[in-house]
Order: sequence, then C-alpha cells, then structure tokens
Amino acid sequence: MSRTRILIMGAAGRDFHNFNTVFRNNNEYEVVAFTATQIPDIEGRVYPDVLAGELYPQGIPIHAEEDLERLIKELEVDEVVFSYSDVPHEYVMHKASQVNALGADFRLLGAKPTQVKSTKPVISVCAVRTGSGKSQTTRRISLILREMGYKVAAIRHPMPYGNLVAQAVQRFADYDDLDEYECTIEEREEYEPHLDNGVIVFAGVDYEAILREAEKEVDFVLWDGGNNDIPFYQSDLEIVVVDPHRPGHELSYYPGEQNARTADVVVLNKVDTASPDDVIKVRENMRQLNPNALVLEGASPLFVDDPDMIRGKRVLVVEDGPTLTHGEMAYGAGYVAARRFGAAEIVDPRPFAVKSIADTYEKYPGTGPILPAMGYGEEQMRDLEATIEAADVDLVVIGTPIDLTRVIKIDKPYQRVRYELQEIGTPTLADILKERFTK
Repeated sequence: MSRTRILIMGAAGRDFHNFNTVFRNNNEYEVVAFTATQIPDIEGRVYPDVLAGELYPQGIPIHAEEDLERLIKELEVDEVVFSYSDVPHEYVMHKASQVNALGADFRLLGAKPTQVKSTKPVISVCAVRTGSGKSQTTRRISLILREMGYKVAAIRHPMPYGNLVAQAVQRFADYDDLDEYECTIEEREEYEPHLDNGVIVFAGVDYEAILREAEKEVDFVLWDGGNNDIPFYQSDLEIVVVDPHRPGHELSYYPGEQNARTADVVVLNKVDTASPDDVIKVRENMRQLNPNALVLEGASPLFVDDPDMIRGKRVLVVEDGPTLTHGEMAYGAGYVAARRFGAAEIVDPRPFAVKSIADTYEKYPGTGPILPAMGYGEEQMRDLEATIEAADVDLVVIGTPIDLTRVIKIDKPYQRVRYELQEIGTPTLADILKERFTK
C-alpha cells in the first residue's frame, strides 16, 4: 500500500509538533516537505533525521512557503496540512483554495491527535490573538500556584530558530541558560519574566520529551501558549485571554476562535484602556461562542521607574515585535505609557529604519509610529540597535517584556515600561485555582 504524501505548512512551531505527534512514526504517511513562513532565514534548512525518526533517515527539507505550488506539483503531494496560527479565517481558506485547485487535499488537525497527556496537572494559558496579554496572565497564575505550595514549570510554545537538534529539549533556570542557548530577543521576552519570578521554563522542538523532563521536577505544568495556538497538552483547566482593543477578532482568526470555544475561563483583558463599547462587544461575542465559560475582567496597569523623564520629551517607542507584526496591533504598552506620562512627541522611527527593520515596515505597513523589537536573529538585533542609534529623539521608551539593554546597546536615555495582570472584581484567578486545585 502506498503512503499518503504529506506537505506540512508551518512557521517553526506547530508544524514540527504536528509531525512529531501524528506523522513521525506513522507508516500510512510520508511527509515529503515542510514549508515555512513568518520566520526569517528558516527555509532551506532540514528537519533533522535525529528528530524525524527512522522513517526519515535523510531528514525532511524545509522550503519557503512561496514555493508551495511548485512543491505540490513536483513532489506529487496528496495532502497539505496547515500548521501555523494567528491568521484570519479568510487567509486559511485562500490557502485551502490554492491547495485544492492543484488537486491536493487541505487539512486542519484537531486537538485530540496532537495533545499529549501529562502525568501532572496542566493549566493552559492561550489567547485569541498575539498581544492579548497572555504572558502576564501566565505569570500571575504561576505566582498563585507557588503561593499555594506547588512547584511549577512553564512550558513555552516553540520558537526553534537555531540548531533544531540542540534545541530539542531546552531548560532555562537562569539568565546564563539564555546565553548558553543563544536566545533571540523574542525568546528572551517570553522566558525572562518567568525566570525573574523564580519559575523554570522548558521549551524546544519535541514537546512530549520536554513534558517528560518537566514532570520530573514539578507538581504543576503551566502551558504558556503563544501565537494564539491551541495547547500542545491535554489541559485540566483551559484559560484564554481576549483583547477588547481588537473586538471581533475572537470570531475571525484561526485558531483563536477555537481557543475561545474551548476555554473554561476567559480573561477579558485591558478593560482599563479599551473603550467600554468594545469591552461589551467582546463579552457578548464570547457569550455566543462559549456560554459556559467563566469570564473575568482584567486590567494591565503600566509602571515606569521615572515618569518625569518622559514628560515633555520627544520619544522613540520600542514595542514587542510579534504583537506589532502578525499580531496586527498599531501600538502597545510603550505607546500607551508615552501618551499617559506626557511625552511631547512620539517620533516616527520609519525614517531611521535600516535593513531588516525597514523590510519589516514594508511587510507590515499597518504598524504605527513605533519600533518593533525584531530579534529573530543576530542580524535583526544589530539592525534594531542601529535604528535606535540613528533616531533623533530625547528618550527611548521600551515597552518590551525584557530589558533590551541586556542584548543590544542603547545610546540614549531610556525608560522601561512594565505591566502585570490585575483582576477586576470576583471571582479572581486565585479563587478559581484554589477551588480547583487545593491540596
């Protein structure tokens, strides 16, 4: 019997996980290629034989998604499996139409075949869009669980942009581990806040192997989802963050809508900065999608060390890169803080953008007058540094979750913006967790 020839469309995350859980040791299928998008410089690589298993002694080639049509034809692909996230429903169906027009089937894998079962309780924290406030929600939950007496590990959605074999199972307990694995800015933005809270972080490529290592050390596994993807693990409690700054996106993005439909608890975040009408709209949408979910409201209060340094200044605002790019936000916490604390002018960084940063603005023209902290690799980090150096401003307002000065040189005065989740009203996350998981 001939094996079904599979091509997996991805972005260095969900695609590898889908392969590992559904296709790796399955004699009914032959995965002939991955395609990659969103992540620079990943195409042209190979998913290595060590990770691909004995059915793939040469590994599996990774191509640019731009080659999709050619690959379907040349490799005689029977089925294309769409395996990345944070895209509009319409985008998914355009891809489906493109694939079907070439005679191949188009497939979306559900949660059941791809979710790994843990021996420890699992709480998953996901979102309907990138930049909804999932990270501070995850941090809040980790602190509550520790106060309850549990040892907790956060397992982060994958970001394997380097050596895939070396990144198969990663454990981060301190900043030295970040340096050892040569983590990008994007990775550091997700890992450092957990480390600052005393929480070990696991990540990598093979998420069943990662889970088994984490289970050896902790009482609780906290799935720190990313890119509005669905959880990689079966969850004992599924928490999903929604964003009233983008009302309606909970209905119109893949797989964010799926998360909205399966949530046990919904955190309606940023109600302190969103319009009341948009908060009501998102609440009503969630009631239609998932009437059984418990909806909590949350705020993301902002903190800076010295607000007076911002007042009256011409400032450059640097924000979390993924939030501005595929997250499609025109601004973030840094912009809000600059306005709130009286900046005289938020200077548009685009005239000063160099190389890959200029390319980012061209690819994502909806980005507002702020600088995305692109840091998928050394080249982007150097271009980010050069853009900041070229900017004619008095002050840099840093809205990223990490201290950028640890990884790039900033030659100007700066203020960091910090933000944490603050629940409004009752029940709180602590109430819910204590009711469900008290020893």
